[in-house]
Amino acid sequence: MKGKDEFYTVRGYRMINAEKELLTSSMEDYLEMIYRISKKEDYIRMNQLAKKLNVRPSSATKIVQKLKDLGMVDYKKYGIIQLTEEGEKVGRFLLKRHNIIDEFLKNIGVEDNRLKDTEMIEHGVSLSTLENIHILNKFLLDNPDIMERFEKFKEGL
Repeated sequence: MKGKDEFYTVRGYRMINAEKELLTSSMEDYLEMIYRISKKEDYIRMNQLAKKLNVRPSSATKIVQKLKDLGMVDYKKYGIIQLTEEGEKVGRFLLKRHNIIDEFLKNIGVEDNRLKDTEMIEHGVSLSTLENIHILNKFLLDNPDIMERFEKFKEGL
């Protein structure tokens, strides 16, 4: 797969496999959110992070401290949170994983619970399955006639 918007598997797979044992689902959610916000603002404050994740600042502080211990973020008490180079790489992967799952669920017509379902699936999906979902998403995007046929098929059920 080539192109700047494509999913790069070799580096991503190696990196996430190494980190997967260290990061809990909750830590992944925090890192993904820090990455999302850091793309716009370069840093995030603890209260801002807690608000975005609907948690208490004390809970956010505990997870951010663990991410700091793993070398994913730089954080000073009562200060700002910034991603390290490694944290940015993993955060980018986590957001891409989220978007691949979300796009897939959108493609198959999930609307009402799509965010919840995406969150539930993304932490348990294997990397090989993720890659195949990404390939299917791209196939459906490149072949809109297939999507139209799928929609008509669903309507007939």
